[in-house]
Amino acid sequence: MSESSTVAIIGLGLMGGSLARDLAPRGMSILAYDRDEARVRAAMTAGVVSAALDESLAGVGRAETIIIALPVDAAIVALRRLAPYAGDARLITDVGSTKTGIVAAATATGLAPRFVGSHPMAGDHRFGWEASRPGLFRDARVYLCAPRDASSDALTHASDFWHDLGAHPALMPAEEHDRMLAWTSHLPHVLSAALALTLAGAGLDRQSLGPGGRDMTRIAGSSPEMWTAILRENAAEVDAALVAAEREIAAFRGALRHDDVDHAALHARFESARDWFTD
Repeated sequence: MSESSTVAIIGLGLMGGSLARDLAPRGMSILAYDRDEARVRAAMTAGVVSAALDESLAGVGRAETIIIALPVDAAIVALRRLAPYAGDARLITDVGSTKTGIVAAATATGLAPRFVGSHPMAGDHRFGWEASRPGLFRDARVYLCAPRDASSDALTHASDFWHDLGAHPALMPAEEHDRMLAWTSHLPHVLSAALALTLAGAGLDRQSLGPGGRDMTRIAGSSPEMWTAILRENAAEVDAALVAAEREIAAFRGALRHDDVDHAALHARFESARDWFTD
């Protein structure tokens, strides 16, 4: 990624804002759009964004790299909207947590040769421009999911883009990515939300928790809009993971409901969990 190049960022929340904060000091000219105009004004006041894009996204054709940093459902809509204006962009990417839908949309819109989906594993329960910060992607794993027709130039550009930010890109098929993330990211978030709702139903607030409880419920504070979109996009895979989690909870309940609490069964389950953690 050469200095003085132009990057268009659609969405200035945690991910898009952090990218802008990383790229501007490197000499990049940042074009940005966000439906919340106050975010764009704040980014321009901070000297991070050079110019605003309007809702049509017609101005993205000036950019060498186009980044869609929106919830996964809105990202697909934005991709379709910008397709006629993509100009000579070498790379079009996104930063969403699901990939099958947007990779298919890139193919349907004719953008496949220049599209490589990205998923940086650098999330936070905080969201919005106010939560964005430089260095968010340093040392983060970034999954790259490309359509079958993606060009070698787009793949190289995507890999170089994330390497330059200190991240570690890894290529993976979109379907495999969504299947794995259902277990490693989406399931933990649902379980955190379920625990928060369970505690709320018992009349307990987060201040009642110790460090372990606060750790487990932290991500329940994430954006409801973002996570609703993720689960809708990856519903079947997340459902399969939840079925497995329900079996584990049922096994704990079975040990507790034994006429005489099954100490051996409880100990064995905790021991197995500990062994997984320390493996």
